[in-house]
Amino acid sequence: QLQLVESGGGLVQPGGSLRLSCAASGSTLDSYSIGWFRQAPGKGREAVSCISRSGGSTNYADSVKGRFIISRDNAKNTVYLQMNSLKAEDTGTYYCGGTRAYGSVCQVLWYGFWGQGTQVTVSS
Repeated sequence: QLQLVESGGGLVQPGGSLRLSCAASGSTLDSYSIGWFRQAPGKGREAVSCISRSGGSTNYADSVKGRFIISRDNAKNTVYLQMNSLKAEDTGTYYCGGTRAYGSVCQVLWYGFWGQGTQVTVSS
């Protein structure tokens, strides 16, 4: 059973950077595609970025293209989300999810394994 734990969130000023980590246990990470999703208060969970099992395919929401970078280190059982040029609208709880689907699928319904989330607040 895949278990995921997010870390790296916090308070940052607009224009700043954060790196989120998603540590996996209970199963080998390379058996899963992984996605980062976020949820703002009163809103639904939306896809931010997703990466295939090998890391060869990635997918980004239009709102974060050119600012965020997703990567994975299967040897360390960890997926990362480097977030640069952060904006107030990036504020929310960030979750990593796992799916056995192939490719960089980024639809919430495909994901059956979730972490507890980490809070990101972008504010001056």
